[in-house]
Amino acid sequence: MKKILALDSSGLVASVAVVEGDAFGSNLLAEYTVNYKKTHSQTLLPMLDEIVRMTELDLQTIDAIAVAAGPGSFTGLRIGSATAKGLGLALSKPLVAISTLDALAYNLYGTDKLICPLMDARRNQVYTGVYEFCGKELKRLIEPTAVDVKEISEKLCEMKRDVIFLGDGVPVYQKWLVEILLAEFSSCGNQYDFAPAHLNKQRAGAVGTLALRYLQEGKTQTAEEHRPDYLRLSQAERERAEKEQSNRV
Repeated sequence: MKKILALDSSGLVASVAVVEGDAFGSNLLAEYTVNYKKTHSQTLLPMLDEIVRMTELDLQTIDAIAVAAGPGSFTGLRIGSATAKGLGLALSKPLVAISTLDALAYNLYGTDKLICPLMDARRNQVYTGVYEFCGKELKRLIEPTAVDVKEISEKLCEMKRDVIFLGDGVPVYQKWLVEILLAEFSSCGNQYDFAPAHLNKQRAGAVGTLALRYLQEGKTQTAEEHRPDYLRLSQAERERAEKEQSNRV
């Protein structure tokens, strides 16, 4: 029986969980999730401490530390990454990096519809991908990317299948999505829906459950090796690149 400590601070939500399992199944021992006007620097470590206290968890007994590795908020990813790396170094435990979008899609385990996570990336863009379940396996149909919400909507229309949206980008772009998809989907008989509140945000439980499978497959990394996957440059990096380009011209 393997035990995973999972962290997700990649978006608006902060979440910590402990998951255990083996080849026969998994069990969510504890999960603490907060989505309320607090910075992750204020919430993540106190949540971790509380879970450790409530479950009487000896951190030396965990087998790995799973972390939502991106895409997502640059600050949130750095906080989650630094926390996971610090724990990995202190405890001499491996890390398991899980795509934030993969973990979001895994919330809807077993659906026969397409799954489209949307995370607000600002500048009229979303971090997104398109997924489906083939039996128990989560498959990527469109790899994680940062695109204009109209572009991903058009691709979904071309796929002509029912789809469920989830993620913190939904409330930001829901009205726009409805306007784009309503006519297109109704004309071909397909449907779209939005995941309910208990499934539509990041959950460390999903990160930990996916990490159990990755751990069995040997997909781990050391704390020193781990790097967040930002998918695009930060605003400061973009502005510096634009300035350098203009200077060359």
